[in-house]
Amino acid sequence: MQPLIDQHGRTATDLRVSLTDRCNLRCTYCMPPEGLDWMPGEEQLTDDEVVRLIGIAVQQLGVTEVRFTGGEPLVRRGLVDIVRRVRALDADVEMSITTNALGLAKTAPALAEAGLDRANVSLDTIRSDVFHQITRRDRFTDVVEGLAAAEAAGLGPVKVNAVLLRGVNDDEAPELLAWCLERGYQLRFIEQMPLDAQHGWDRSSMVTADEILASLSAAFQLEPASEPRGSAPAELFRVGGGPATVGVIASVTRPFCGDCDRVRLTADGQVRNCLFARSESDLRTAMRAGASDEELAERWRIAMWGKLPGHGIDDPTFLQPDRPMSAIGG
Repeated sequence: MQPLIDQHGRTATDLRVSLTDRCNLRCTYCMPPEGLDWMPGEEQLTDDEVVRLIGIAVQQLGVTEVRFTGGEPLVRRGLVDIVRRVRALDADVEMSITTNALGLAKTAPALAEAGLDRANVSLDTIRSDVFHQITRRDRFTDVVEGLAAAEAAGLGPVKVNAVLLRGVNDDEAPELLAWCLERGYQLRFIEQMPLDAQHGWDRSSMVTADEILASLSAAFQLEPASEPRGSAPAELFRVGGGPATVGVIASVTRPFCGDCDRVRLTADGQVRNCLFARSESDLRTAMRAGASDEELAERWRIAMWGKLPGHGIDDPTFLQPDRPMSAIGG
């Protein structure tokens, strides 16, 4: 096995697989109210192609974690079968999903039975009116039910990912944490990143990690977690002496590129060696032209070797990726 290494000494073992660019919410920081021009069906990887590429990653390239993302992965009809087939490839690979939880109440038991290990749920507020304002959909109750179903199905520890928006929900950090602590969910705050379809991101309006921690510290006793962070994107803090923790993923103000172990596969079969990459490597065309598993693995290794040392958001020449988050996969 020859792993996915880059010229800066990092090894990618965490694969994020986008199953679709479609989403059933319209979050203001992600896409416009009318949605986007979705990827044509023939450009999207088939279920067989998804499983084949994941198999190459796990069996030939040293990937040990697979997370299914989108868009919204629950809208992919073949999701449960894909999970089951990947589990059959490797009993030990860690499989998780990042989802908005719409429909998770119905699918959580089947996903758990198929071999999914864990669920991450995106939820930026626990106020139903603010949820409607951010997502442009009145579906807060469905998300709450989806979270509970994931916990009941054993897809834990269930993690909640929250983005704070200035003037919208930036006063909710303590409220969100209290709500998650009461239910046993692990909360992670994520700084808003320049990945919106509208290209309207403005660093000056972003709620920073320092602001998030200051707000939490006014209501809770926080102390840095003792366990090593490793390549984890979240900086963890013990709440009230522990064992509960809260995390902050500060991709913008406290970048952790030097320890990154992630690689991304888009729904149309492109390798992205960084979330903010300006270029991609096409596996789909080669695969459909008859490339062998070994040839595809080598293309993947070449794509990773060229990974830059950092995302460069602080560089004056930084350009936001053409693809928005919904088309890249988180």
